[in-house]
Amino acid sequence: MCSSLQARETIWNLRVAFLEERVLSQWDSFTIWNAGKQGRKLYRSLSPANQKKVKAFCDVDKSKIKKGFYTYEESNERPKPKVPVQHFRDAPPPFIVCVKLDMTGGGLEENLLSLKLKEGLDYYHFN
Repeated sequence: MCSSLQARETIWNLRVAFLEERVLSQWDSFTIWNAGKQGRKLYRSLSPANQKKVKAFCDVDKSKIKKGFYTYEESNERPKPKVPVQHFRDAPPPFIVCVKLDMTGGGLEENLLSLKLKEGLDYYHFN
């Protein structure tokens, strides 16, 4: 019998595999929308080839943006991969949006609308 943690990790891994096969295989590069815990987890879960396609993380959190980059410390690469962290308005699409829709009080949706992006073309929601 598998634990709920194992089940959650299995579901996560299946969802990442689906994302890589169906979405990321079509894109030359992309930005992960969320420089927080979920966005970083997604980055670490990607294949090395898809990690290299990540041009930036984007966020609205000034402290994350001010830091300027995310360093993948667990990587075996030398030097360690560093991914820029930018404000969402400065980040290049397409985006993998790694934010739960009900967590922002409508702010995420407003930000996506302000960029005039089309879901499935300019961004894909992964939460």
